[in-house]
Parts: sequence; C-alpha cells; structure tokens
Amino acid sequence: MQFSFIPTDVISKVISNVDFSNKHYQLALSLVVINPTIWNVVARLEYKHRIFSKITGSPKRACYGLAITIFTLGLIRDYYFKLGGCLEQNHNVGFLGSFWVKALGGLCFAAGQTLVLSSMYALGITGTYLGDYFGLLKEERLTGFPFNTCEHPMYDGSSLSFLGVSLFYGSPAGILGSAFVKLVYSIAQQFEGPFTSMIYAKRDEQRRAKK
Repeated sequence: MQFSFIPTDVISKVISNVDFSNKHYQLALSLVVINPTIWNVVARLEYKHRIFSKITGSPKRACYGLAITIFTLGLIRDYYFKLGGCLEQNHNVGFLGSFWVKALGGLCFAAGQTLVLSSMYALGITGTYLGDYFGLLKEERLTGFPFNTCEHPMYDGSSLSFLGVSLFYGSPAGILGSAFVKLVYSIAQQFEGPFTSMIYAKRDEQRRAKK
C-alpha cells in the first residue's frame, strides 16, 4: 500500500522520535505478539485434546479460565502500551499536537470501542473468548451489527482503539505501535478465521449426517 500523500520527511521525523530502547514500549509490543499466540495455542490444544476441559471439569469452566487469562494479559498490554508508547514518548511532531489530531484520536477510539463492546455483547463471554474451540458453538452465524460492517470487529476495533489513544496523545511511538498491532492481528486472523470455519463446517456436516 502506498502512502504517497504523507511527506517522507514527516514519516522520517515520526520514526526518529521513537525510542525503541524504551523497556515499557518493548514489553507492550512483545505482549501484542504473545497474547494472540497464547490464546490460539491454548484454544487449539483444547480443541484437539480437551486438555483444559479435563483439568477444570467442564468446557465452560475451561473457556472462562481462558477468558480471564486473555482479559488480564490485555490489561497488562494496554497499560504498558499507554505508558511506554504514549506517555513516555508523546513527542508531538508537527501536526500531531493539533486539536484536530486529538479529535480524530477521540473518534477512532470511540469507533474502536463501539466495535469491541458490541461484538462482546453479541457474542457473550464464550463467543468472545474462543468458546468454539471448547465445543461451545453458536447455533448460527451472527450477521447483525457489528459483523455486518467488518469481518473481524474485535480485532479491527482493538486496532482502532490503539490508534485513537496514540493520536490523542500525539505519540509517534504509539502510532507506529498501532500499525504493528494491526499487522499482528491481521496475521492472527489468517489462522483463526479458517479454523473457526472448519469447526462450524464439521458441526453442520455432523448434523446433516444425523438427519
């Protein structure tokens, strides 16, 4: 994708104001990668071997355990992203300190949270936290809002939220980190989407076989 509408000197200045040696920033970006890796590995192990259902005594308890883990790791990631990416590295670069950029940041954050919260409301706890892998499947595919606006509203909403906070604080490190979040989540979608589709296709095939 080309970004020719952004002057190269602005891009260079933004990147030059990022302190990659900042420990909080490094931890935040590490957690951006670690978190989806953990929940995908755990969920696939559960789907194939039912390890955590056996340990906890039920698929629902195992899923709730994963939900608590994901939520906690997310809070830690968000804390260090804000601390290391926005508060410690909020060097305003030209237009990043303007009112309009702050306003855009607020809009991005509001849109992102709308996608995230509406997704969670529609899916419920088990639907949000990979309950499909634990055998806790929805009766049918959700097609209403926000799923009629984008294919992965949770991931897209999270990415927008990171960008919104970064723009609000005028942080080059945060904006660069937000692009990294989007990249990592795009990769995660390539693994989760087809696997989830396979789970439901297998369920539908079993249903047809019983008729």
